[in-house]
Amino acid sequence: MGVRIKRAAHTARPAARKSGPKRAFLQRWGGTIFVLLLMALVAHVLFGEHGFLAMRRAQKEVDKLRQEIAQLSDENKKLSGEIQALKTDPQLIERIARDEMGLARQGELIFKLPQKKSTDK
Repeated sequence: MGVRIKRAAHTARPAARKSGPKRAFLQRWGGTIFVLLLMALVAHVLFGEHGFLAMRRAQKEVDKLRQEIAQLSDENKKLSGEIQALKTDPQLIERIARDEMGLARQGELIFKLPQKKSTDK
């Protein structure tokens, strides 16, 4: 024989909560607050100190500096070639000595003529 338990005809349920002032505020303004926060986040991502626009400026600066480095590297190679030629090419050394320093071989005479004055008036 088992024991029977009678259930009440109606069961007690917790009373339905009335929406409080906080809940009503969130229901009314929650979407607007969310949109404003989202707009602030997008503005920060675009215009912030490390935002998209700042990164674009930095990338352009990097590209400009890489181009300048390549140009300077080419110039360094050219100057290294000139240095090597000055160290090893006697004809180049003689030409520079004659043209830029006014030197001459033994027994040669150098005549320097004065430059004509311009007569434009």
